[in-house]
Amino acid sequence: MYLHNHNIVHRDLKPENILLAEADTKDESFLVKLIDFGTSQIFSDKQHIKGKFGTPYYIAPEILKGTSYSEKCDIWSLGVIFYIFLCGYPPFNGDSDEEIMEKVKVGKY
Repeated sequence: MYLHNHNIVHRDLKPENILLAEADTKDESFLVKLIDFGTSQIFSDKQHIKGKFGTPYYIAPEILKGTSYSEKCDIWSLGVIFYIFLCGYPPFNGDSDEEIMEKVKVGKY
């Protein structure tokens, strides 16, 4: 991922933060743009990331456990986004944010 190659972790990837924009050139039909970097952080290989950030449907289980985590939490969020695109519903659902996050922690969909 481009951001990870530049040592940036987004930490709140979700469909609402992905935009399709008009292309700059005639060679491209559209551009994909990522927005809302309010929870993003610069990281290094030697530094572990901490802090509970994210949206319940898309948050990675390692974030919820309260331990340090890596930029791979963004990959989890992308997996959830693709799951929703393919199935039409989230893999972890519930009546409240707490219920959703408990299901994410367990990891059974």
